[in-house]
Amino acid sequence: MDLIKIAEDAFKTETKERPSFGAGDTISISYKIKEGNKERIQIFKGVVIQIKGAGSAKMMTVRKMSGNQGVERIFPLNSPFIESIEVNRYGKVRRKRIYYLRGLTGKKARIKERRM
Repeated sequence: MDLIKIAEDAFKTETKERPSFGAGDTISISYKIKEGNKERIQIFKGVVIQIKGAGSAKMMTVRKMSGNQGVERIFPLNSPFIESIEVNRYGKVRRKRIYYLRGLTGKKARIKERRM
């Protein structure tokens, strides 16, 4: 009997249907941002570097290039601020955590596309 799991099940709310994706896939996340009393939706498009955790504590790290600078953002998968997740490309990688992408730039940072 795992008490943490029982507590999570008791407080679980209905979760939105999310597409299946993994490391190497390019996704667009529509994220709600509150600025004062206004609320807007910002789209963050990048490559999934890793997915870690389990159940309601699942997190994903998404990396995008903003000009010459690499920007990484960690999103909780079950966050109420995530409006939608859309998979743009399925990438073909051999690992679950592709940290080596941080050191690559230009054509070397390309990921082959996985045919569905």
